[in-house]
Amino acid sequence: MAWLLVVLAGLLETGFAVCLKLSHGFTRLWPTLAFAVFALGSFGLLTLSLKKLDVGPAYAVWTGIGAAGTAIYGMIFLGDVVSTLKIVSITLVICGVIGLQLSGSSH
Repeated sequence: MAWLLVVLAGLLETGFAVCLKLSHGFTRLWPTLAFAVFALGSFGLLTLSLKKLDVGPAYAVWTGIGAAGTAIYGMIFLGDVVSTLKIVSITLVICGVIGLQLSGSSH
């Protein structure tokens, strides 16, 4: 259950990163409010998961999901440049996330 919270927190991190861009420096109301909701949700779920998980693997999985998710979202929906190197790198991040999740012990 704790790992599920980390995964959900990572997905919310993707949401807050995208909304941060869409807020244009917090000058647009709705993306700014969405950023706040996603950020609070992401940090809240990560906090709950850390009651059961080691901080290193949990934090790395959280940031890895957020980074990979944000890069993928940007390429699909925001017109970010797509390249073979970028796709290979995202794949490596995802492989690292899986490895860290498998290595993480719970209390």
